[in-house]
Amino acid sequence: MMSAITQTIATPTEAVPMSRTTIRRTDLRARGEPALWSLGGALALGVIMIIGFLVLVFANGIVTFIPKPLAVVTETDGTVTAGEPFRSELYKPSPEIIASLSPEWRERVKAENGYVSRTLYRTGNFDIYGEDFRWVPAFQAAKIEHPKNLSFFERMEWGPFVGTVKSFKVGGAEQAFTSLSDPKFIQVHDESRARAEEIRAIERGKIGHINHELETERLDLRKVELEHGRNSAEYKAAQDRLTARAAELQVDYDKFSAEVQKLREMNAGNTLTLAEVGGREKTIEFSALVRAYAANDLSLLQTLGVYFSRWGEFLADEPREANTEGGVFPAIFGTFAMTLLMVIVVAPFGIITALYLREYAKQGKLVSFVRISVNNLAGVPSIVYGVFGLGFFAYVLGGSIDALFYPERLPNPTFGTGGLMWASLTLALLTVPVVIVATEEALAAVPRSMREGSLACGASKWQTIRYIVLPRAMPGILTGVILAMARGAGEVAPLMLVGVVKLAPELPVDGLFPFVHLERSFMHLGFHIFDVGFQSRNAEAGKPMVFVTTVLLIALVTFVNATAIIVRNRLKKKFAGSQF
Repeated sequence: MMSAITQTIATPTEAVPMSRTTIRRTDLRARGEPALWSLGGALALGVIMIIGFLVLVFANGIVTFIPKPLAVVTETDGTVTAGEPFRSELYKPSPEIIASLSPEWRERVKAENGYVSRTLYRTGNFDIYGEDFRWVPAFQAAKIEHPKNLSFFERMEWGPFVGTVKSFKVGGAEQAFTSLSDPKFIQVHDESRARAEEIRAIERGKIGHINHELETERLDLRKVELEHGRNSAEYKAAQDRLTARAAELQVDYDKFSAEVQKLREMNAGNTLTLAEVGGREKTIEFSALVRAYAANDLSLLQTLGVYFSRWGEFLADEPREANTEGGVFPAIFGTFAMTLLMVIVVAPFGIITALYLREYAKQGKLVSFVRISVNNLAGVPSIVYGVFGLGFFAYVLGGSIDALFYPERLPNPTFGTGGLMWASLTLALLTVPVVIVATEEALAAVPRSMREGSLACGASKWQTIRYIVLPRAMPGILTGVILAMARGAGEVAPLMLVGVVKLAPELPVDGLFPFVHLERSFMHLGFHIFDVGFQSRNAEAGKPMVFVTTVLLIALVTFVNATAIIVRNRLKKKFAGSQF
């Protein structure tokens, strides 16, 4: 028997043929593989598009401030063009132009199917040429040179100048020019720029304070006139105070004006005569020169110096030349301040609303209708919020505030027009549905057992919400706040109606009482991009600033969101695993 068993075990089992009915082939659609491939492909496509966009923006933005070489192009007709090669493209010249070309060029154009390349040069010298850029077709460029003595001058007005230094004066006396790196040349430039900054500080600071105080006294007189009338004793006393105070302020004004005049006379004696490649000259003050460098004779260290100097100017200074040059500090400050005020408003309002709907309101048709309305608000076009903010906040609320508290300023509005506060409130309304929905979902995710355990221990409903529910829902709430910040910081359309401007000479925060001026207009990075890209005098000159400002806006939004994400992750770790 043992041998039979052994034999049976050792003998391989014969394959049993299976009928067609026993073989089951699973349809790919039943497994979900086509849907999985489609979803994965859509995700990959979306990631590729996002990465491509970021690479495009950063690749163009990071290189904006790198100094480029200068070329001198001698054309076939004798015209000489000097400037930075900005970009090249293929274009199709007219048959008349092709017919006028040499046989060699006609053959080359024919071989390229009628297309020929051309290069756009940034010539600068707008005050001389009347244009900033010039196209030079390849068939017109007889000779291209890169002379080392050709320099690029950035000016406070009229944009850049491309040419050479013919001479310069210090205190009206002619000086021998050797190079842009001459210590005496650099010293005169630094001293002139320092005096220009001092003039600006006096005019905006000391003289600005005098004008502000004088305007305040005048408004006080107007207020007394409205309250007591022109023939009252109070008006007479206020008028006498204004006259006496104006006399005192006039003394200070004359002193500061004389100081400014003296500084301007000193700067007027330090001049620089520039010459373009055609020989035409332009004399400017040293104080009007931002920086100068020999573009074709820069070492690596000098190139990096110009690059980082431009970045420092971009981040810390005000814009100039219709926002196509200079800095964007007012726009950075305005964007950050508006986003911060928006979060301060939207977070409490959205959280309180969600708390009531989820924890206190009796669930029924009315609450369902409110939830549907909140969800629908997220789909309303942002420009509609801008119209509402202008009509309700600025004209109704702001007009009422002006009538009650600032009647002496009318008809000039104080709060009855666009400003930082109304812009923040408008964007708070725009983003509050996101916070409400996210907060409700976060509250619903807190286990019911925690609520019941807290109530069983004797805690009230509010104590349960405050100490049990809200802390554990906070990561989800912060997710909604992060989404609200990201959307609010990038919105432009409503801001165009409720406070954002092309150039704001005064920041919302300064040294004048009450120090924070929420009624003032402000600059915004998003609007700055729109303005430079589509409202500039020269679209070509604005393109680099569009990319670099976009890089800055993305960096600012990323910084703000990253800070909130870090806080959210810490809260997640704190309450991880703390469930009943």
